Amino acid sequence: MFCAGIERAIKAALAAHEGQTRKGDEETPYVTHPLHVALILARWGQASEVIQAGVLHDVVEDCDGWSVDRVRAEFGDDVAAIVDQLTEDKTRSWEERKRTGIEHVAHMTPAAAHVKAADKLHNLRSLVATLRDAPEREAVFARFNGGRDGTLRVARELVEALATRLAGEPAAALRAALAELERLA
Repeated sequence: MFCAGIERAIKAALAAHEGQTRKGDEETPYVTHPLHVALILARWGQASEVIQAGVLHDVVEDCDGWSVDRVRAEFGDDVAAIVDQLTEDKTRSWEERKRTGIEHVAHMTPAAAHVKAADKLHNLRSLVATLRDAPEREAVFARFNGGRDGTLRVARELVEALATRLAGEPAAALRAALAELERLA
């Protein structure tokens, strides 16, 4: 499968996230996350614009020089609208951002809900893999603003909100990943 829009989104994400690494893992380039999100969305049969938004879902909140207007100018209204729905306001506290994000799921377009679900699914699966390999599991949770309890609480609430909106494979995958996380935590 080749799509020029997805190719452009990948190139933009590679440049935008250059030098960034995954939380607590200085060896893994951050861009692996949005690429995994895109792969999950493709597996779920999502449209090109949704996959592009998955690749770009963190650029506005995490990368210098990016705004929703820039996403719109380079990738169009549909991609920008999805990214806009997923962008957190980093001036707010962690707790406020997570609470707002959970509440917002009920009002997201189906496309944005799918990107949010793919984002959460990859984060859950990554955390599970990290916990499996960790000699000290509490040290893993110490890297997160919510610690173990806050991270699990937010994960439960977000998975339930997303699974209520999305049926089939996305809901089942999210619930399975959450169950595995709870087992290991």
